[in-house]
Amino acid sequence: MKVLKFGGSSVGKPERIRSVIEIVKPYLKDKPALVFSAFGGVTDSLIALSTAALAGRSEYKDELKQLETRHLDAVRELIGIQKQSSIIAQVKFTFNELEDVLHGVFLVKERTPRTLDYIMSFGERLSAYIIAEAMKDQGIEAEFLDARTVVRTDNTFGYARIDFEKTNVLIQNHFKTQSNVQVITGFIGSSPSGETTTIGRSGSDYTAAIFAGALKATDLEIWTDVDGMMTADPRKVKKAFTVKEMTYEEAMELSHFGAKVIFPATMQPALFNRIPIWIKNTFNPSFEGTVISENSGAKHLIIKGISSMDKISLLSVQGSGLVGVVGVSMRLFGTLAKESISVILISQASSEHSICFAVESSKATQAKYAIEKEFQYEIRGREMDEVKVEDSLAIVAIVGENMKHNPGTSGRMFNALGKSGININAIAQGSSELNISAVIHQQDIAKALNVLHEAFFLSDRKILNVFLVGTGLIGKSLLAMMQKQFNQLSKQNHLELHVVGIANSKKMLFNEDGLQLAEAVAQMADAGEAMNLNSFMGTMMSMNLSNSIFVDCTSSEEVTEHYEAILSSNISIVTPNKKANSGPYEKYQVLKQSAQKRGVKFLYETNVGAGLPVINTLNDLLVSGDTVLGIEAVLSGTLNYIFSSFKPGDKFSDVVKEAKAKGYTEPDPRDDLNGMDVARKILILSREAGLALELSDIKVENLVPEDCRGEMAVEKFFEQLATHNTYFEKLAQDAANRNEKLRYMAVLKDGKTSIKLGSVNAQHPFYSLSGSDNIILLTTERYNERPMVIRGPGAGAEVTAAGVFADIIRIGNYSNT
Repeated sequence: MKVLKFGGSSVGKPERIRSVIEIVKPYLKDKPALVFSAFGGVTDSLIALSTAALAGRSEYKDELKQLETRHLDAVRELIGIQKQSSIIAQVKFTFNELEDVLHGVFLVKERTPRTLDYIMSFGERLSAYIIAEAMKDQGIEAEFLDARTVVRTDNTFGYARIDFEKTNVLIQNHFKTQSNVQVITGFIGSSPSGETTTIGRSGSDYTAAIFAGALKATDLEIWTDVDGMMTADPRKVKKAFTVKEMTYEEAMELSHFGAKVIFPATMQPALFNRIPIWIKNTFNPSFEGTVISENSGAKHLIIKGISSMDKISLLSVQGSGLVGVVGVSMRLFGTLAKESISVILISQASSEHSICFAVESSKATQAKYAIEKEFQYEIRGREMDEVKVEDSLAIVAIVGENMKHNPGTSGRMFNALGKSGININAIAQGSSELNISAVIHQQDIAKALNVLHEAFFLSDRKILNVFLVGTGLIGKSLLAMMQKQFNQLSKQNHLELHVVGIANSKKMLFNEDGLQLAEAVAQMADAGEAMNLNSFMGTMMSMNLSNSIFVDCTSSEEVTEHYEAILSSNISIVTPNKKANSGPYEKYQVLKQSAQKRGVKFLYETNVGAGLPVINTLNDLLVSGDTVLGIEAVLSGTLNYIFSSFKPGDKFSDVVKEAKAKGYTEPDPRDDLNGMDVARKILILSREAGLALELSDIKVENLVPEDCRGEMAVEKFFEQLATHNTYFEKLAQDAANRNEKLRYMAVLKDGKTSIKLGSVNAQHPFYSLSGSDNIILLTTERYNERPMVIRGPGAGAEVTAAGVFADIIRIGNYSNT
């Protein structure tokens, strides 16, 4: 025999009830017992009605009428018209009874727990009766069973305890005399004096387990609105999936820490009688669901699930007078028991100097007062401190019997949390190694669930949540590359890139599930809100997503002012923007230290040489023990194009104008010719090499003639520059006469940095440089006689975006370690 239970969401509407009857039909040959909850939301409605009546609000009568109409409509939809009259009469009679009770509450302004239990019982009594009649109407031999006739409890109204000895006998005797399928009310029982009791919220599951235990059922099936026990709450963890098998103990641990699919009390009768419990989905009946039994199964899974509880407070009791004193714990927890305060988690130092424990936040003040009253003399004598209370906390727990066979499970848990910047306030683990629990800040709960789920269930796959500011040429090229490589990255690198936030100077848009890469910029333009940098940063930080990466594809100094706060929020940064690293040295140091302290990455390979591997190569040399002796570099693709194209006989102003026309220069070419962009790049390399330099320490040869500086239109600048063509032509001619070429070079030597226009001969590596290429010569102790040469395109949206993309992937690979 099997016992099937259907929850409120499964019977919320008449069409759902029809679906339930179809689910039941294949079981009918074995005469199952069927347990039903009230129609979805009805129990809450009944409580609300009684609360309104208690408060003297007469509008409860209108709400009661609506509730009656809902049930009568269900009768009319589910049962043939010729059979409706007697059933409608019974439903109306039941509602008249409920109306009388509520009227009494309204008159006397009193609602005892006994009365509330009786009011709540109407939900299950009505639903089971109507469903039984609907089954009869389809030719099924079914019979309504009011569980109050067979389930005996004590008189603890609201959460009555079962008298299993009497209940089992009554159930067994009843079923011996019945041949029809029993349609049973969940949630309710009766006291020794025959008064209606309830057995706790979600008590219908418990009712089903009670019947399964009494009848020695082969299986207990709990039909709900999810596909079984999930690895985590799917509302918070999008990648959560169904666990096919778990033990009673695993399920109880998960349910204790917030997994609401099944409740601990439900499993007690099934556990005692070793009855498998199946969790199945009414909305997806063909899905196998989860079976909870003696056998763990799924040996490849270290843990079976991750659960959480929020609205937790942590209380700390500590003091030198507690060390070695016998009976402190007994007094502490005895005091809490007297106050009916449940302790969720306990953590005690081996020194006995302190004990901390977690309770529901609603009980924290009561607990603090009770403990301080019990230990008032110790506190007065300074043997014990005042009780410390930390609020706005939550508990996250990983559960699985296989943990005991897999060393390093706790290390994996804490490493995952630590990498995401999630601080742990307290830890607890039982000797059974079935559960490891950690108390964390409430705001981190969704992030913690996701990072732990990735660490244990998706350890070969990482989701990177990208926030992109700047959708110009580089930003758009980056989005295009992400889209093109999305499938390959997912397949080969096990990385999924989700752009969850995007912004430019006008608009910003967020989508926690990820924007469509091909449409992101267009979606932002159409549906985005007005850009506000502070608002963007606040939203990004409040989303608190794991593996978050902020990508700055702007040249804005204002954006860089937020870098420290971003890193401090455990969000990595990738940027081609040079402003932060070429600003004050102190700020440069603070950013690097913030990233290191928080365990996140601050990557800026594209600050120098666009996509060329300059900074990473330099860092690798230094980390491996090498020392930089000098750097020579051509770091401006614009200026290299100009001086590679400029030959004796050419007019310098025309060459610059041509470079601008081809898009090589800034809108105002003086921003290239003044050498400050090169200065920022060599400053960054000098700092990476270990020198504490400021931008003002660099000697820069400004190629903009004195009379071409200051406020003037670009057209006027070209006119004025033409008056200096002779000067530049002479430089080119003199270099040619020496068989040399002009190059605008940055040099780091003997701890000093300078930038100047010079000429190089045919033996110099810079001689053959052409187009917009960059070249960097690294002279180190290892690469002394023959410097290391890094050469290639040093400008352009595509190569810069490629470098940014590579940094993003690098962070993904770091997160996998």
